[in-house]
Amino acid sequence: MFPVLPAADIDRAKAWYQEKLGLEPMFEDADRGMAGYMHAGGMILLYTSEFAGTNLATAAGFVSEDFDADVAAMRERGVVFEDLEFPDGTSTVDGIAEAPDGTGKSAWFQDSEGNILAISTPPQT
Repeated sequence: MFPVLPAADIDRAKAWYQEKLGLEPMFEDADRGMAGYMHAGGMILLYTSEFAGTNLATAAGFVSEDFDADVAAMRERGVVFEDLEFPDGTSTVDGIAEAPDGTGKSAWFQDSEGNILAISTPPQT
């Protein structure tokens, strides 16, 4: 499985994924308004759609082996992390949510199209 994300402006979205996340398309289909990206063994497909940014939930997530370094690099490239409050009363601090037991971190941000994305440490087993 892989996330399929809508983009109102595919060229703007492709530029954002390159500039902010450092991803290069592995394929593009200009006729169909699509671009695919590989990242750490996974794939993301962007496609042109008028419904971009309408999902109010997390649409895709990245797993990071070096969360702090990756978040810092993303901030340097201009990614803005969301400050959120969760139903259980916890909230992010400077855009970062930490598991109560200290086993993991997550952060949420929006792409150029308003899609909500996340970055997290690997799940603990």
